[in-house]
Amino acid sequence: MRTSGGDVTSKPTVESLGIDAAALSWQRSGDGEGAIEVAFAGGPDGPAGEWVLMRVAGDPAERILVYDRHEWECFLDGVRKGEFDDALG
Repeated sequence: MRTSGGDVTSKPTVESLGIDAAALSWQRSGDGEGAIEVAFAGGPDGPAGEWVLMRVAGDPAERILVYDRHEWECFLDGVRKGEFDDALG
C-alpha cells in the first residue's frame, strides 16, 4: 500500500485494525468448503466499508486477506473488463 505521499506501507491485518471478524456479516460465493467469503468493515476510526475482508470457507488456518476500498474497486473493475476470464481455463 502507498500513502498519499507515495511511501510504501505494510498491509494492515484484521487484528491491527481491531476488527472482530466473527461479528461481521460474511457474503459467500457458494456452498461448502472452498467458497470465497467477503465482508465489509470499518476500522476503529474509519467509516463502515472502509476495509474489504476476504477468506476461504473451511481454511484451517482461518486466514483473512485485507484490502482497502481502492484495491477492491480496482479488482471489481478488472472483473467487469474481463481481465480474469483466462483464469477460468
